[in-house]
Amino acid sequence: MTFNDHSRLKGQHAFLSASKYYWINYDIEKLTDSYNGFLAVQRGTELHDLAYRLIKNNVRLPKSKKTLNMYVNDAIGFQMTPEQVLFYSENCFGTCDAIIFKNNFLRIHDLKTGVTPVHMEQLMIYDALFCLEYGVDPGKIEHELRIYQNDDVLIENPDPNEIYIIMDKIIEFDKCISDMKAGIE
Repeated sequence: MTFNDHSRLKGQHAFLSASKYYWINYDIEKLTDSYNGFLAVQRGTELHDLAYRLIKNNVRLPKSKKTLNMYVNDAIGFQMTPEQVLFYSENCFGTCDAIIFKNNFLRIHDLKTGVTPVHMEQLMIYDALFCLEYGVDPGKIEHELRIYQNDDVLIENPDPNEIYIIMDKIIEFDKCISDMKAGIE
């Protein structure tokens, strides 16, 4: 048998895919909610890409209390690097939306496009990853973490002890996972 050519779809997944089979148990309301969530994730990805390009090209948006405008303009104003990977190991790394370290001051910003309540822990992990990767003592610098969401900005200056705890956990868990991988391989 000669199968139809669908090479343009290689590596892609349909919303109603076989690998995400649980949709067969949805009613129309659940399907609608799920698809709207899927669209929101796509929109968030597109907005992050737009923000990256605006920051990278130093293009400010009109001054406004809108989330995207505040995020982009602040990142440009603070001369931040967008979409920076912070790496501890193959087991623990992440990409923060915007970061700068200057004059012993670490600033990390995160753009949230959804409505789900935010958690500052994500930015604290980025903070810990930065300190681990670059050998910075969290107790000897200032930190400011910002989350931009729903036309508001949440700002936190974490206690260095919180960052130390996360750093220790990263080191401990990374070793545990590496040991498990070594036993498997």
